[in-house]
Amino acid sequence: MTAFYRWEDDVLHLFVRVQPKASKDEFAEVQEDRIRIRITAPPVDGKANAHLLKFVAKACGVAKSNVQIKNGETGRNKHLCVESPVCLPAGIERAG
Repeated sequence: MTAFYRWEDDVLHLFVRVQPKASKDEFAEVQEDRIRIRITAPPVDGKANAHLLKFVAKACGVAKSNVQIKNGETGRNKHLCVESPVCLPAGIERAG
């Protein structure tokens, strides 16, 4: 099992490091047990968090309401929960 994600039933737990104000939205390299996600939004007034949730929801084929920040609301390191993802970003596989 890779350290930057884990499954609990139908919930995907993602451990990410967010890089705001990037040139494009993308999943990047895995570093120190977290996957880096670059997003174009600035880290101002919750814009980066909102943009991150939208980007991860789209990558996983779910509604934005199915993605939550469980931990790390104000920092770069975050723990995201994705309920019942339809598809998975590259590098993530379904357990079992």
